[in-house]
Amino acid sequence: MGLCPYHVIYADRTVQLFDCDLQDGKCYAFCPRTPADYGKIRESLFDAVDMTMEIGAVQGFYLSRAADWRVREKAQHGGTVTALLELAITCGLIRCAVVSSKNGAFEQEGRLIDDKSQLRDYAKSRFTVSPAVAAFHRLTDGAAGKVGMVATPCQALALAKIRTAKIPGYAKADSLGLVIGLFCGWTLSAERFQALLGRYQVSPEALTGMDIPAGKNILELYTDQTVTSVPMAEVDACVRTACRYCIDSTAEFADLSVGAARYGADANEMRGWNQMIVRSDRGKQLMELAAARGVLEIREAPASALRNLKKAAAEKKRKALKNIAEKSRSAKNLLYLKSDDPVVKKYLK
Repeated sequence: MGLCPYHVIYADRTVQLFDCDLQDGKCYAFCPRTPADYGKIRESLFDAVDMTMEIGAVQGFYLSRAADWRVREKAQHGGTVTALLELAITCGLIRCAVVSSKNGAFEQEGRLIDDKSQLRDYAKSRFTVSPAVAAFHRLTDGAAGKVGMVATPCQALALAKIRTAKIPGYAKADSLGLVIGLFCGWTLSAERFQALLGRYQVSPEALTGMDIPAGKNILELYTDQTVTSVPMAEVDACVRTACRYCIDSTAEFADLSVGAARYGADANEMRGWNQMIVRSDRGKQLMELAAARGVLEIREAPASALRNLKKAAAEKKRKALKNIAEKSRSAKNLLYLKSDDPVVKKYLK
């Protein structure tokens, strides 16, 4: 999106306005659901010694949260992403950041923020897809300064393709300064989710936040006056079909990946903390700077947390590969994946 005059985003859908006879183009090269050599992309972005089958490259795995309680108060969990973006802009590592926002119709959109003081207003998770990469494509080629991106796993893969495709005349890849990935099991169809909100008499305008409490099989919907619990079986019916075919739950192609901390016997033990995977050298540089400046509180995560995360990520891979093979009606035709990819080979069986 944002690359081609033949396709636009309308009402949470991709709409083709005109036929296109182009056999190959940037849209095909960058799409996270077109075939590619993902092994080469991994080699281009990460050190081979850091690679894991379950969750990609891991230079370090930590529990983290923003040191500033005011950031945590506005954030979904520990505020790690917001704190890192504020620091990256302050230190000049990036000039601006693309974050998720809502338009006048309460649909998600990507928004460019160059004033770090505004970032806290976009800190909540929304569970519906935001076309952040489209906002990146709207930037002028060769725009001064680097851009930071907050991306879901599929978006992080698209950005990794942009970084590594080396298409002649395409200069925008040089603008990518930082990609912070979000852990993601699925996103919701806006149309189906709004219908669900209607059944529970929660208006999109009143919705201030959403969360899946650890150890509970519910989605909590927050307004200024109420907390509404929705069984996950009803939420699952709103999940985008495309999410069933995604093998990545931790944004493996980002510089850092961040999600809610989920471990411990007490469901509230880690509420307010994040899990953070440091993947690339630029991710490590930012994490160490955040620790040195006291922007983040960082702990070494227990081995059990990493084991649990890997187990959950592996299960998503198995389910997605099963769904892909069922859709194509052949385990030899994995659509956008190659059957000889080591990760695919491990989890396909």
